[in-house]
Amino acid sequence: MARHTVFTLGATAALLTPLGAAAHHGWAWTQAEESRLSGEILAISFTNPHLQLRLRDAAGATWVVDLSPPIQAAPSGFGPDHARAGDRAIVTGHRARDMEQRTFKGETITVRGRTFDVYPNREKSLRPAG
Repeated sequence: MARHTVFTLGATAALLTPLGAAAHHGWAWTQAEESRLSGEILAISFTNPHLQLRLRDAAGATWVVDLSPPIQAAPSGFGPDHARAGDRAIVTGHRARDMEQRTFKGETITVRGRTFDVYPNREKSLRPAG
């Protein structure tokens, strides 16, 4: 009986893990309407599972901005040489549905006068800043 319980718990955990990952990395947590977010980059990461930055807006609020996975961003030319902490950035994309959260999923990022489309295959209604 104990062996059956362990297998069942392990199988359940294995099934739930991909669902949690998909929920975090998908778009379902974002608003449908595109918007724009701008501010100073406080920190930026160019690692898997996706590029991410912390951005301080004009009101002083800190946002977590998820961009595409590095391999998807590579064709846009966006990489570690193009942005660092202290740079001003403008991101177009989708903010979280939960207005209590300061999280944003970016499709384009403009930094140092150059715009990078890190999700080139996504349909966009807002023109990137630039």
